[in-house]
Amino acid sequence: LFILLVIGQPAKSKHPKEAGENKIKPVNKKVKPKMPKIKERESADSSLKSQSILTQVMDKGRFQKLAATLSLSAGQSIELRCKGSNVTWNYPSYLDTFKDSRLSIKQLDRYSQLILANSTAADTGEYSCWLQLCNGNKCRKDETRTGSTYIFFTDKEELFVPTPSYFEIVYLNPDKPAVIPCRVTTPSAKVTLHREFPAGEIETDGIDILYDVKKGFVYQHPTSDHKGIVYCKAVSQGAPQISIKYHLLYVEVPKGPPSATVAVSPNRAEVSDSVHVICTVLGEPDVDVNFRWQYPGQESERPVIIQNFWRLMNRGTGHTTRISKSVLVVEDFEARDAGNYICVAQNLQGETTVATKVELN
Repeated sequence: LFILLVIGQPAKSKHPKEAGENKIKPVNKKVKPKMPKIKERESADSSLKSQSILTQVMDKGRFQKLAATLSLSAGQSIELRCKGSNVTWNYPSYLDTFKDSRLSIKQLDRYSQLILANSTAADTGEYSCWLQLCNGNKCRKDETRTGSTYIFFTDKEELFVPTPSYFEIVYLNPDKPAVIPCRVTTPSAKVTLHREFPAGEIETDGIDILYDVKKGFVYQHPTSDHKGIVYCKAVSQGAPQISIKYHLLYVEVPKGPPSATVAVSPNRAEVSDSVHVICTVLGEPDVDVNFRWQYPGQESERPVIIQNFWRLMNRGTGHTTRISKSVLVVEDFEARDAGNYICVAQNLQGETTVATKVELN
């Protein structure tokens, strides 16, 4: 009894185990059956944490669990594996946009394989995977079986992650942080933010304006004072490099359902006339608007032409508004086309219904 007490005593005062610690420190098999309560608590703790299913395939068939960030030299190829029979991947979106042949994804029986060959600085970004739980046609993400890492593909010639354009618009909305996405390929690079006019460096205090190596500069509380043209400068063991320019536009329109109006030309139509009904919405520059129409000939499947488009408009005071339009055209007007034309404009905050009447002359 005395011997058992001595062996069991240190286990009670032992610090709580960290995830993965069992693989580093061997467990005394003689003690393990004596401590069922500790084991139960340990398994309960681990089930609350997300289980990483993402690994990197190394040389000679070795595998390595991935940390939150990984730095590789541009030009290297990488192979990632994600355990599971129904895996979904997320990776820098431009690889999809340009249907890049360097990227290959294969789903095998027990894991999914992602291979990126001949990497470039532009491939820098987040790579993640998760298991899908499916019931019939409905699938959802298994939050306990996920894996994620942010990979820097370092390149001395390209300190900033390349973008498709030389100029980008960033909307400053007073209700949410704004991001100037000048991300770097080298995490140790020193990055500063600069105003084009009047020329000068913009102070980043780490509170209202801060730099996130995975996002760029973040304005936590944008105001109209921040509008203008800015760029980023990065230094890492050599001459400084300049990012593309970013045009910061302040958003005037408050959040809410669309502000819609409807107009028709002509409102009294002759037979065989062409009638145009125009539904217009003024809103936030980065908020999409969806349009639906109800019109007299809809049930009889009367052919009409519907065109949707939008553009940005500067209000002249540094404020920018998005004008979204839906145009319904009735060609060769007939008696059955007379009546109410109803436009329903919808965004994430709600919908607005407006109507106008067309009469037969």
